[in-house]
Amino acid sequence: MTTQVIVLNGGSSSGKSGIARCLQAVLPDPWLALGADTLVDAMPASLQASDAGIEFAADGGVSVGPEFRKLDAAWSKGVAAMVRAGARVIVDEVFLGGAASQQRWREALDGLDVLWVGVRCDGTVAAGRETARGDRVAGMAAAQAEAVHRGVVYDLEVDTTRTESLACARVIAARVG
Repeated sequence: MTTQVIVLNGGSSSGKSGIARCLQAVLPDPWLALGADTLVDAMPASLQASDAGIEFAADGGVSVGPEFRKLDAAWSKGVAAMVRAGARVIVDEVFLGGAASQQRWREALDGLDVLWVGVRCDGTVAAGRETARGDRVAGMAAAQAEAVHRGVVYDLEVDTTRTESLACARVIAARVG
């Protein structure tokens, strides 16, 4: 089968979005890049700082409530529907629940050819990127660096600690069938 979906999972500031943009540049066919930030940005402001939606704690922790969970389930099924309709999609995701998060995506993407990619980055390096970006809660990158990978099974892993996004994208592109 031909790869239809590339799921990039990694913590905040690990380099997923940069890899996704590079993949769009190096893959021969058009690919859409969609991710957790796309979902959060699409949510009403009232759910972006709410215990019913998603909350970002001062220490970098992230908690999600029932409305977020409902929208997230619809989101993953919607992404899968786009793929079933013929789009190729790169999913830029943060598996806050580790293996349970991957299982939700596995169920939504059932029957599709998916390449599961772990995007790793040393927590200290990711924290430095987080500070340089200035658009994230301090501590999120360090808190997520390892937690998002717990129990997750990948086809391929890349590490952006010392490797540029383009080089990682080329490694991933070589595995896309």
